[in-house]
Amino acid sequence: MATPILQTNQLVKRFGGLVATDNVSLELQPGELHAIIGPNGAGKTTLVAQLSGELTPTSGSIRFNGADITALPMPTRARLGLVRSFQITSICPEFTALDNVAMAVQARLGHSFRFLRNARTDPALIGPASAILEQVGLAPRASIQAGLLSHGEQRQLEVAIALATEPKLLLLDEPMAGMGREESHRMVTFLQSLKGPYTILLIEHDMDAVFALADRISVLVYGRIIATGLPDEIRANPEVQHAYLGDEAEEAAAAESTHA
Repeated sequence: MATPILQTNQLVKRFGGLVATDNVSLELQPGELHAIIGPNGAGKTTLVAQLSGELTPTSGSIRFNGADITALPMPTRARLGLVRSFQITSICPEFTALDNVAMAVQARLGHSFRFLRNARTDPALIGPASAILEQVGLAPRASIQAGLLSHGEQRQLEVAIALATEPKLLLLDEPMAGMGREESHRMVTFLQSLKGPYTILLIEHDMDAVFALADRISVLVYGRIIATGLPDEIRANPEVQHAYLGDEAEEAAAAESTHA
């Protein structure tokens, strides 16, 4: 197996007497889409905040591409290629979709922000930005103000902004939040297109999306990872069924066993 692109060792985060992450050890392989699932209050967002650098762990370590990044701030981690989308990334609603991505390309290249008009006319920015919008399926919406895009399209735009930074690892926190069935289906198809070229850590409540997308799944309950495995292994795990997936999953597994 390849060297993990991301590795946490005994990661702990305390808020007073509350232990939000409890000795979390986790590995992500290059090109993997690894999902973290768990009930509300399990510590998923706290875990992602520590990985991105928004929160400093109480103890434990985080390694990215073999280097210890535990003490590094969020901007430094982003420059190294560890990029969090959706909750950290925000769009500029009054600017077009193309403007938003061009400015992200401008930031990655280290150009000073010499007013928006420079981003709009510089071929070194517009070319890559247009290609990224094509990649995420928003090319026909390039000239539309971001605030006028649908909720699902805004989510795609946020990923486009993240991709403009040339990430080595994408942290996606609840990408399907607030979406209807049709938009969720489109987002799953979109994220499937990113698998392989990008390593992705996905936090998501939509179990249909998780089991459709994930190469591996880790289950977080009360700040602890109780299981990590392939989707079928997680679905069949009695401890996971009891702690999170619920009685329906247990009944489905029992029915499958009866008909086998």
